[in-house]
Amino acid sequence: MADRPLTLMAVHAHPDDEATGTGGVLARYAAEGIRTVLVTCTDGACGDGPGGVKPGEDGHDPAAVAALRRKELEASCRILGVDHLELLEYGDSGMMGWAANDAPGSFWSTPVADGAARLAELLHHYRPDVLVTYDENGFYGHPDHIQANRITMAALELAPGLTPKVYWTTAPHSSMKRFFEAMQEFGTDWDEQAGETPESSEPAGEAGEAAAVPELPPIGLPDEEVTTWVDTHAWGGRKYDALAAHASQGENIFFLRMGKERFTELMGTETFVRVRDTTGAALPEEDLFAGLR
Repeated sequence: MADRPLTLMAVHAHPDDEATGTGGVLARYAAEGIRTVLVTCTDGACGDGPGGVKPGEDGHDPAAVAALRRKELEASCRILGVDHLELLEYGDSGMMGWAANDAPGSFWSTPVADGAARLAELLHHYRPDVLVTYDENGFYGHPDHIQANRITMAALELAPGLTPKVYWTTAPHSSMKRFFEAMQEFGTDWDEQAGETPESSEPAGEAGEAAAVPELPPIGLPDEEVTTWVDTHAWGGRKYDALAAHASQGENIFFLRMGKERFTELMGTETFVRVRDTTGAALPEEDLFAGLR
């Protein structure tokens, strides 16, 4: 370890995902002197445009949205203290069932082997000690989140000499209960937070008959199956500010409605499932770097 710093790499799908699921650990470990690397897989072009204009609506310019979201992502990284931002710049695939899933250049339509090869290059370059991404369901079934998991796990097979601790983000059922209660308190439902409407899983204004919203996959895990609980309350303000940096998506970021204090109370512990480990660190853990320092 003497020739390089301990390194955390997080692989996320879109601009703003880095703050939602891992903003606390990115800020905490950066403050502790650990090198932090963020890989963002898509350009976020299926996000809202200025004024909240949705994909498919008049005035939604995907290229302009992507450019704006890149600036917001860079601002978020500065707030969180991320040392290195790597952009794969695949096309945003939108929600499951959208036409964007199959658009040329979309992340979802990219062969896993292609994405894995690019990510493997970054693994070899940064040699992370801890690697974080989503679970096989992409936490809530988003195609780009699922694909991020797939390329991450495949990239590890292309880098057999590397043995990082590997984690998938998750949420304990106890915190999901509090989360849904808070959504109700602030007048938000899951379809709104997930970027869908009850009537359609297609973006607004898209031609053709609207498809029914698919049933959501199971979200989170029983508390006893969560392996790693990291206290990030001290960095709750930075996590909130990093989310707020993605101002163009503010309509969809429910957490911003509750203010920093309530946000930190609800989101001040980040939780994971450890899926690969060579350190033998005892479970449950309170530190992603347990056994490494």
